[in-house]
Amino acid sequence: MKKINLWTILNSIFLIIFNVVFFVACGFDNKASVWISYGFIHFAYLMLLLSPYLIHTGKSAAVFGFSIYSISAGYFILEFIIGVAFILISPDSYKTALIVKFIAAGLYGVTLIANMIANKHTADVEEKRQHQIDYVKKASAELKGLLESITDKKTRKNVEKVYDSLYSSPVKSHPNLAQTESQILMSISELASEVSSGNNDRIISLADSLLIAVNERNRQLKILN
Repeated sequence: MKKINLWTILNSIFLIIFNVVFFVACGFDNKASVWISYGFIHFAYLMLLLSPYLIHTGKSAAVFGFSIYSISAGYFILEFIIGVAFILISPDSYKTALIVKFIAAGLYGVTLIANMIANKHTADVEEKRQHQIDYVKKASAELKGLLESITDKKTRKNVEKVYDSLYSSPVKSHPNLAQTESQILMSISELASEVSSGNNDRIISLADSLLIAVNERNRQLKILN
């Protein structure tokens, strides 16, 4: 049996048991307050089932999922307790049940949306952080690979200076430096082409320019941050 079918069966167990007990105990002729409670219990359970689709992806997806599940589970438990109480009491007026249910649903909605906004902000920060890490890692890795192909000592020494400067560069970046970092990566690609051709004079010239660019990027970063 497919995994999705197993989950569907598992998720349906509560609905089946609840509905069987409800209709056996209460029948079909109920007051409006009872049907309102019945409907909101199902709504709360539906939101619990939909929680996986509300989780923002990212490195902290497990944390995001726990917070979303906790909020939805808390709302469902609260709604179930209040709903069963109203079903048992079965008040003549539907107004109290409706007001209480809407207040609970409103509080749940506000808490859930606020949490989702916070999770999205965290995910965006993580994505930005990963992009910043990628710049330093990618640039350093490419230069390290080039060093293995350079045999001339003087040329190798100049490229090593760029590598050391890049490797020790702060991972944290700034949006204003995106173009500078992109140009540095392009210059490394150009350097790779010259290494392949074995033009040592051109390699040294590009390495010197790269060193200036990397140091300037780091200098600007200190000012911007």
